[in-house]
Amino acid sequence: MTQTFPDGGAFRFEIPSVEGPKPLEAVLSAANTYGVPLHRVSQGSGDAMLDDHHITDMVSICREAAVELCLFLGPRGNWDIGGSAFRPGSVPPLNVSGKSHLQFSIDDALRAIELGVPCLLVGDTGVLWTLHEMRVRGEIPPDIRLKVSALAGPSNPASVSVMEKLGADSINVPGGLTVDQLAELRAASGAAFDIYLESPANLGGFVRVHEAADIVRRVGPVYLKFGLRNAPDIYPVGLHLAGPAVTLAEERVRRAHLVLEALTRAGLRDRMSRAGSQSMPKPKRFDATSPTQHVA
Repeated sequence: MTQTFPDGGAFRFEIPSVEGPKPLEAVLSAANTYGVPLHRVSQGSGDAMLDDHHITDMVSICREAAVELCLFLGPRGNWDIGGSAFRPGSVPPLNVSGKSHLQFSIDDALRAIELGVPCLLVGDTGVLWTLHEMRVRGEIPPDIRLKVSALAGPSNPASVSVMEKLGADSINVPGGLTVDQLAELRAASGAAFDIYLESPANLGGFVRVHEAADIVRRVGPVYLKFGLRNAPDIYPVGLHLAGPAVTLAEERVRRAHLVLEALTRAGLRDRMSRAGSQSMPKPKRFDATSPTQHVA
């Protein structure tokens, strides 16, 4: 059965791959031009690819715009020393390797939190659980949100329930599942979902704009996300990709505009959360009060 966010909305909009202050400003400008309410932006290169003032600029801009900001954490499998084992175009798992890389991820999280970032994008279940334990113990603020990455997304009811109980507040469920399968995941979890309606090539390259209405009706509460099928991979971003990072971000907002028009035609516009709303469902959790020590 479809649920809602606490404000009564069934869906929200998220723009992914917003890789710095300039792409963020471009996203907000395009959203104003197209009249698209935005609720969340996320960044995929990782907070290690941003210096402190870029992060604090993004925090300030998002706070003023009442848009949630999520930054990716830590090392990942496809950037690790074993990445040479994967052929071009394949997607290795994002799992971090060893205690040292777990510590790197936690260090990234602590830096982001200190700089004011409210939401952390996590690609590894061990990182997720460790941060949730820290949250329960009061070592990080209780209102820090943990969002599971697309490449770690669970694809069956049991696994989505486990992700929720490990500490996920928002779960990027695989966009390659049918609407029926997505509804099965929804029946197993009360956490917010996020899903690509259009995915980049390394996540399947699918375009599901015509299914947006069914997803809203059956999978909410859900953040609808907009990748781009025929676009370059810009991770990790830098000055050499500054132009594409901005234009790709602007086009993602235009894609959101097209979906908003389609949902309006389907009579679902009023099921969108109001602009600025960031309240989240209360998820179920495993007991995280028993002491464990995975990192220093």
